[in-house]
Amino acid sequence: MQLSVIILNYNVRFFLEQCVLSVQKALENIDGEIIVIDNNSSDDSCAMMKQLFPNVKLIENKQNLGFPEGNNIGVAQARGEYICILNPDTVVAEDTFIKILDTKNWQPNTGIIGCKLIDGTGNFLPESKRGVPTPWVAFTKIFGLYKISNFFGKYYAQHLTENQSGKVDILVGAFMVMKLELYNEIGGFDENCFMYSDDIDLSYMALKKGKTNYYFHETTVIHYKGESTIRDEKYMKRFQEAMNFFYTKHFKKSVVFDFFMKIGVFVFSFIKKNQSKEIKRTIDEYIIFSKDSLQLDLNKKETILNDFSEFKNNVNLNTEIIFDTKSFSYKKIIDFMNSNKSKNLTFKNYISNSNYLIGSNNSIDRGEIITLKN
Repeated sequence: MQLSVIILNYNVRFFLEQCVLSVQKALENIDGEIIVIDNNSSDDSCAMMKQLFPNVKLIENKQNLGFPEGNNIGVAQARGEYICILNPDTVVAEDTFIKILDTKNWQPNTGIIGCKLIDGTGNFLPESKRGVPTPWVAFTKIFGLYKISNFFGKYYAQHLTENQSGKVDILVGAFMVMKLELYNEIGGFDENCFMYSDDIDLSYMALKKGKTNYYFHETTVIHYKGESTIRDEKYMKRFQEAMNFFYTKHFKKSVVFDFFMKIGVFVFSFIKKNQSKEIKRTIDEYIIFSKDSLQLDLNKKETILNDFSEFKNNVNLNTEIIFDTKSFSYKKIIDFMNSNKSKNLTFKNYISNSNYLIGSNNSIDRGEIITLKN
């Protein structure tokens, strides 16, 4: 088997359904499998998986074991030569795995490959490519110096633009592809870290094995990002614990560094917490892209278009674009989002299996699910 896709889920039933649907399409021409691990969700994630995806391997944990252990449990069941660690709040394009698994991308020294990630509004997520957060690099990130000059841009690997493939040190755990052999050689995710620095640690361990990690821009994945994590006091505590874990494991202890890290992590976490407040937005009109003339009765003006070429953005109106995922491929939807990102546009996907709309208006909110009447 060529590829095992590992999806760790916790209480994001609707995003998980959309993710699995997109992965199934992307695996149509690949010898692959999907393994979903549920970390004791209290929603109906497991019931949904059993009903809609009975052929997908589902592992039901009896408690929330965290990101590292949950993924390690899933990888232990993997049969593929390659594995993809994938967040449930993502949408992959139909060509994502085919492009990344192309043999030209895999040399003896290749470690982990990541790809271009965008949020639910089509905006590039800079954490798609990062540098090792040494004390100095972490300092420039936490205090915003990377915004001033590329001289301070190592945290987000600003030696590459979002549309340039190349070597990077750190990749994001929302989407990582690597050989199963390397994952096992590293020892998988370090289970001493509950979450937040686990992907940094795994990437860094690949580097320590003499491997080279790569950012691959030629395929794009949506990562709704804010959906899987609530930014609250618990988040702040875990984030600080995670950073302390990484530095204790890989760098020498320094009293001065510890002092600045405590200040920096507190400031960073405080800003993230305040950013996460839900942003309200008024919709003036809906534009529905559907080849089946889909009507949704959303109590606003609905314009139905059969093709993306018919779209003309009225910048004076706050417009919600709705994609009928039965009519258009995820790749075409992602390309449209990439090309038409705008302050007055938001995007939702229509999932006919369960009759709902799903999306996110920015990279820090919890996402939005609109269930429709049958």
